[in-house]
Amino acid sequence: MPAQLIEGKVVSEKVRAGVAAAVSKLPGKPCLAVVLVGDDPASAIYVKSKGEKTEAAGMRSITKRFPASATQAEIEAQLKTLSADPEVDGILLQLPLPKGLEEASALACIDPMKDVDGLTELSAGRLVLGKPGLRPCTPSGCVIMAKHALGNDLGGRNVVVIGRSILVGKPTALLFLAENCTVTIAHSKTADLPGLCRTADILVPAVGRPEMVRGGWVKPGAVVIDVGINRMPAPEKGEGKTRVIGDAHFAECAEVAGWITPVPGGVGLMTVACLLRNTVLAACARRGWAVPKGLDA
Repeated sequence: MPAQLIEGKVVSEKVRAGVAAAVSKLPGKPCLAVVLVGDDPASAIYVKSKGEKTEAAGMRSITKRFPASATQAEIEAQLKTLSADPEVDGILLQLPLPKGLEEASALACIDPMKDVDGLTELSAGRLVLGKPGLRPCTPSGCVIMAKHALGNDLGGRNVVVIGRSILVGKPTALLFLAENCTVTIAHSKTADLPGLCRTADILVPAVGRPEMVRGGWVKPGAVVIDVGINRMPAPEKGEGKTRVIGDAHFAECAEVAGWITPVPGGVGLMTVACLLRNTVLAACARRGWAVPKGLDA
């Protein structure tokens, strides 16, 4: 029997509805500020979507735009200004930055209390230590989607995360570990990667290699959370056109897995939903507001 789809639209709408309900109970409106540098079309579309969904949830949205020619000092000055602004609760620096700009240096200018993408060193340290803090959005979305398939108790499940990046691989592994899963991080040096993947109750490909995970890599009935977003030429759509595919070969994996996320329409939609959730949590922590029920988990 083909796998059931874990549709990002359905799960993310549920999260965003919870955020909107929480915002309606707060004494003020949380504010999310996004800094966009350069003219990358995909980033511009993403930022516009974030702004629209922020306002749809009842929050305030600010977008600061800079040309690709902006200097490191200009970007960092803006981030420091937003960090010092008492009216701003969350700050997101849209990545990647244009060539020549240092992401790590810029991220270090964000107040960790407003780090809604969970990328500062303090946020990462709190995640590793198991202390309360703002968690990275895409990894959080992976856990929520796994719970959508298997239920809230993931304890004892075997999880294999393919990829050890700081942005996705490592934090995803840590978040599943916090759910009492048994977690393995696989990478380019892993021996018998297909065999290891077949041990996973939850398989999370996050390497940026199109259709790397084949059907024979998947344990029957497993959950496949595909984080990959790969743009491939699509001449059938016209000259210069592309299509988006994941790190898992969808058709093959869907024949074996019990649950699978589509690409597009999967994890990507969860990233924005978790960003909005983090903005509410950041606002509550900064302003001393009680966290509305449903957002404290």
